[in-house]
Amino acid sequence: MAHIKSNCPKWLSTAVFYQIYPQSFYDSNSDGIGDIPGIIEKLDYIKFLGCDAIWLNPCFESPFGDAGYDVSDYYRVAKRYGTNADLKRLFREADKRNIKICLDLVVAHTSIEHPWFKQSCKAEKNKYSNWYIWNDGTYKPVDKDLRFGWIRGYCNRDANFALNYYWCQPALNYGFAQPDSKKPWQLRVDHPDVKAVRKEVMNIMSFWLDMGASGFRVDMARSLVKHDPGYKATSQFWRQVRQMLDKDYPNAVLISEWSCPTQAISAGFHVDFMIQINEKVYNYLFRMEKHRDVLGESTDEGYSFFDKQGKGDIQKFLDRCTEHLRNTKGKGYISIPTGNHDTGRIGIGRNQKELEMVFAFIMTMPGVPFIYYGDEIGMRYVRNWVSKEGGYARNGSRTPMQWNDSKNAGFSKAPALKLYLPADSAKNRPNVEKQTANQNSLLNRVRQLIRLRKNSPALCADGSFTALYAKSKKYPLVYMRSDGNQRYIAAFNPSKYKVRADFTSPVGKTIPELKAGWGTDLKIQGRKCKIDMNAVSYGIFKL
Repeated sequence: MAHIKSNCPKWLSTAVFYQIYPQSFYDSNSDGIGDIPGIIEKLDYIKFLGCDAIWLNPCFESPFGDAGYDVSDYYRVAKRYGTNADLKRLFREADKRNIKICLDLVVAHTSIEHPWFKQSCKAEKNKYSNWYIWNDGTYKPVDKDLRFGWIRGYCNRDANFALNYYWCQPALNYGFAQPDSKKPWQLRVDHPDVKAVRKEVMNIMSFWLDMGASGFRVDMARSLVKHDPGYKATSQFWRQVRQMLDKDYPNAVLISEWSCPTQAISAGFHVDFMIQINEKVYNYLFRMEKHRDVLGESTDEGYSFFDKQGKGDIQKFLDRCTEHLRNTKGKGYISIPTGNHDTGRIGIGRNQKELEMVFAFIMTMPGVPFIYYGDEIGMRYVRNWVSKEGGYARNGSRTPMQWNDSKNAGFSKAPALKLYLPADSAKNRPNVEKQTANQNSLLNRVRQLIRLRKNSPALCADGSFTALYAKSKKYPLVYMRSDGNQRYIAAFNPSKYKVRADFTSPVGKTIPELKAGWGTDLKIQGRKCKIDMNAVSYGIFKL
C-alpha cells in the first residue's frame, strides 16, 4: 500500500494540547473521583490557559485493573465518569470554545471482563474464539517471542492466552505477519476473524467521531500484529484506518503512542510522541537523573540537558530529533510533551525558573506540544502512595489537580479518604487560584509562552528548525525557527554556569527583540552572533 499523502487537518499546525486524566481532574458530584461534568466546568480554564485541544485518558467502562486501560465496553462511558450524554455534551461545550477533544483509543487489548473475551474463553467454538490470541493447548510450550507472555489455566478452554501488558489485558488478535506453519493458532493477517477485529476497531472510532470527538490518541499503537519485523503489517492496518479518516472524517486526528515518529507518521498517524524509552531521547532532555526516573527505566546514572549540573548532552537528543523532523516533514508532526500519566512529573528537582525554561523550549520547538494537567502550575510528583488501579510508581504523577487552597486542593468536596488518590499534602503546594492572581507565576508565564507561539507562525508546528549552536556536552543550545520573513532565535542555558557562544546567523544584520526570557544578551554584527547567558537563563528573540 502506498504511503499516506500529506493532508493533516489545518488546526494541528497551531494546536497546543492539554492532557486530562479524568479521575484526577475535577470531581463535580463529591464522590472523590473526577468526572466528565467536572471537565465541562473547567473548560474555561483550559481556554484561559491557551490550549485548544484535549487528550482525554480512557473514560470507557472498565474494571480498572489498569486505570481504564483495560476496557470492557468501548461504546459506553464508565459510570464513575458520567454517561454517553455527558461526553456528547463535553464535545458540544468544547466546540463552543473552539477546543477539540481527542479520546484515548485502547485497542491492542481489552479487559478480561469484556464480553468478547468471555465468549472467547468458552471451550465451544464461537464468533469470538479467534478474536484473542490463544495457543492450542494449556500444556503446550508457549511462544516466548510475544512480549508480555501468557496466562495458563484461566478457563475451561484448553489453551493459554497472550497478554499485551498486565495479566488482565488479553491481546486482541490482529494476526501474525510471519505465522509459523507448525502453529496453526498463529493466524495470518488476512484471516476472516482477524479482519473482523480490525473492522470493529473502525466501527468504534466512527461511533465516537459521529458523536463529536475530534480524533484519538492510540495506546500501544505499534503492538498489534505479532511477529511483525519493522512493524510493516501493523503499519498497513493503520494506513487503512487513516484512509477511512481522510475520506469520512478529514478534520479528525490520529495520535500515536509509537515512540518513533519516522515509523508512526509513515504508518498514517498525524502526530507521534518523542518519548522514546529505549533510545532515551526524552530522557536526554529531562530525566536522565535517577531521582527523576521514577519508573526505573534508565539503567545507569546520567544527566539530562535541562539540569543545572550542566553535564547533559543536547547532541544526543538533536541527532534523533532532526532525523525525525527530516523524515516527517510535510507528512506529520513530532510531539515533545511536558510528561504524561506514565512518567515522573517534569517538576521533580526543578524550581519555577527551570520549569519556565522547559516550557519555553517545548513551546518553541517544531511539532505539536502537549501539556500534562498540573504541569503548568508546577505540580509535584508525590511519592510513597500505595498503588491504585495498577498505577504503582505512576500514581505519584496522577494525584488530584490543585485548584485552590480549600479542602482537597479544590478537587473534591468528598472526605479525604474517599479521594481517588490523596491530594498533595504539602502546605506550599501550588494551585491555580494563587497563580492566576500572580502576574509572575509559572501559570501566567506559561500562558504568555503559549500566546507567543500561537501568534507567531515561525514558532508553530510547521516552522523550520535550524540549530545555530549545539555541541556535545556543551552549553548553551541556540536554534532558529522561521516561516517566510518571520524569524526567531531561541537560546537555553539550564546549567548553573555562565556561558558564551559565538555562531553565524543565517540572515544579515538585524536588531534582536527579546520576547521572553531573562539573563540573556544576544548581539549581532553582520552575520556574526554572540550570546552571553547567565546561569539558568533563556531568551526568545524576534529578528
